[in-house]
Amino acid sequence: MKLSEIVAELNAEVVVDAGNLDTEIKMACGSDMMSDVLAFAKDQSVFLTGLMNPQVVRTAEMMDMRSVIFVRGKKVDPMVAKLAEQMGITVAVTGDTMFTACGRLYAKGIRGACERK
Repeated sequence: MKLSEIVAELNAEVVVDAGNLDTEIKMACGSDMMSDVLAFAKDQSVFLTGLMNPQVVRTAEMMDMRSVIFVRGKKVDPMVAKLAEQMGITVAVTGDTMFTACGRLYAKGIRGACERK
């Protein structure tokens, strides 16, 4: 799925458009624990989280993730948005819970990127 299709599937609002909505996404990682993302995430996945702080964007950048989707309708902190823009990471927000968002993507063929290796 293209990132733009994921955004549409989750009825998400793009807050920071880093120009990569045509990127093909095959995996997603849903976590609020940055240590799990660092330990298990695979490159080029979309990162779903409910945690709102700059560390989320830094973690995504370290793991070569080009997009973060905040769940539960989180309001994006301006500092987080600015950092994401500087790092070229698209940020979107969905009203879905993490469970629902991950389930919807799984049903569309997106697989887990935070599974143990």
